[in-house]
Amino acid sequence: MIIMNAAASVITTKSNYIVRVSMTLPQVSAPMATWALKNGIKRVVTLVSDFGPGIDSESAFKSTFTAGGGKVLESIRVPLKSPDFAPFMLRVKNAKPDAIFIFIPAGEQSVAVMKAYHERGLAAGGIKVIATGDLTDDHVLDAMGDVTLGVITSFHYSAAHGSPENKAFLTSFAQANPNAGRPNFMAVGAYDGMQAIYEVVKKTNGQIDGDKAMAILKGMKISSPRGPISIDPATRDVIQTVYIRKVEKVGNELYNVEFDRFPDVKDPGK
Repeated sequence: MIIMNAAASVITTKSNYIVRVSMTLPQVSAPMATWALKNGIKRVVTLVSDFGPGIDSESAFKSTFTAGGGKVLESIRVPLKSPDFAPFMLRVKNAKPDAIFIFIPAGEQSVAVMKAYHERGLAAGGIKVIATGDLTDDHVLDAMGDVTLGVITSFHYSAAHGSPENKAFLTSFAQANPNAGRPNFMAVGAYDGMQAIYEVVKKTNGQIDGDKAMAILKGMKISSPRGPISIDPATRDVIQTVYIRKVEKVGNELYNVEFDRFPDVKDPGK
């Protein structure tokens, strides 16, 4: 099984025949805590969706942040389906943190959470937003509008990533999917997953055997559009660079512009 998206840390422990090429939530959440501490953010409220990946994200951020001397004032878990973010944002505002750390699934909830953040006066009150890159997913970022400008996120892929591999990927994706818009981290996960499958098929001459396939996958290196990735032989999880990004206008479009990085990050959830 090649996991191309799912990000709960525990998944790869459920079978010796599972490999992940995407990411885990602890892998992108812990670096955000480290960056926040280095940049003067000492008091945070966390807000996450109440399911496996959200709890993973909360736990990794919280443990790294508090170990470095930060204080988590409150940990809020919101319903996975159709949450009303307004009352939760009021709780955050009343706690008066330096920042709110957010994880919600990529997609339509991003618009709602940022709307509530601004309408409830958190931005005006100087409470920063830090989050995993799900919040400012490339696929919906332009639709979210200027309310996202300045949002700091940690993630493993941005469409703005400056590399020859990403430039080629963006061109090929647009040719293959002319009406799909900008590719996001899910598209890159699928692209790299197909590369992994291709290598297994090639090296086994099409005679697929579970143990032989896993031997090929363990330690595999891929030149991904996100940057170099490899598979940790011990955990069968991806090792990759986690980038710190800021939403900025590039021309007339919004992009997650990378400005800092944590190389060779393993899943701390293991």
